[in-house]
Amino acid sequence: MIIKDSLDEVKKRENALSIIKDIVENNGRESLFDLTGLSGGFIATPSELSLLETYVGPAIFEDALQEVGIAHMGGEKVIPLNRTSSGILATILTLVKKDTNVVHYLAQLPAHPSIPRSCSLVGANYFETDVFEEFSIPENTSLVVITGSTMDHKVIDEEEFKKIIEMAHEKDIPVMVDDASGARLRTVVFNQARACDLGADIAITSTDKLMPGPRGGLMAGQADLINSIKVKVNQFGLEAQPPAVLAMVNGIKNFNADNLVNSFERKDELFNLLNQKFENFQKTPTGVMITPEGLALEINVSHNLSDNDLAFVFSLILLKNYGIITIPAVGMPGASATLRFDLSTQDAFNLNLKDLSLKIESSFEELLEVIPNEDECKKIIFNF
Repeated sequence: MIIKDSLDEVKKRENALSIIKDIVENNGRESLFDLTGLSGGFIATPSELSLLETYVGPAIFEDALQEVGIAHMGGEKVIPLNRTSSGILATILTLVKKDTNVVHYLAQLPAHPSIPRSCSLVGANYFETDVFEEFSIPENTSLVVITGSTMDHKVIDEEEFKKIIEMAHEKDIPVMVDDASGARLRTVVFNQARACDLGADIAITSTDKLMPGPRGGLMAGQADLINSIKVKVNQFGLEAQPPAVLAMVNGIKNFNADNLVNSFERKDELFNLLNQKFENFQKTPTGVMITPEGLALEINVSHNLSDNDLAFVFSLILLKNYGIITIPAVGMPGASATLRFDLSTQDAFNLNLKDLSLKIESSFEELLEVIPNEDECKKIIFNF
């Protein structure tokens, strides 16, 4: 195993960012293809940028965010945060007491690591399941969590979504929805209702996932709960700063649902091309993916790498050779090692899918050549 802990993941990410920097400086931004689905953006006019002062910015843009944020997410009030994980942490700090239970339902395990980590910080007991028939709410439960769309874009069934909210509310337990990408994926591609409209007390989304906004989080929900959580947000410095708030406003305004619909249609073409060479690629709502386990099944040479290591090496080869950015290369510690090729991103709109499939195949052939040599794989991952 090459990647052994979070520090190794940080070092891997630093190497990937260094490669991205070199590509931009030597060949220009047009040589990069961010297919993570997390490419985000920062849309602002010169006149708006002139207002990004410590106190002027919030006065101007947070009011605007209330309007567009509620329209996007539902609920009575929104809070801008520096990360989705920050909102999850603030919610658990506010609502969850030591030794109480937090139960979590999602379409496919595992949950985003910020949820169990936040529970651990407050000393709560945490349980998660992706089997609806096994989901239950024990006594002394302080919070029920639902994930709308998993890290690998597995979307919850809407009837199960509603039923779990009903189960929680029958016991007067609040429901938080981790709707990081689901706030758009569920609603646009799967025609589901917004989480708050389904009865969730709190819902949070990532403002860079499947939309042209900044890396940040936006939480919506009942005003009294939002106000209580906002206290913790401000106490621990978890709030979004004025530049991010401005970019959130404009990211929501410029969100184009047609882009998701178009990627939904193009994924079949890319899947069919890859299916001529591989057996374990899967369709996602907005592209294709291959899990670390699926990638391992494609390997026919002897090696000592873990499944995740294979994904990390593959992603770094794709990045260095072709400027293709995938989550295993640049993801934060604990992020999924599944390689997703998301076609909803700006960089994907003009990509020739035949050319993309050939680059994926070429990178895979290089992967087969290097994985018997663990030292060479370490060099690819860490650049030493």
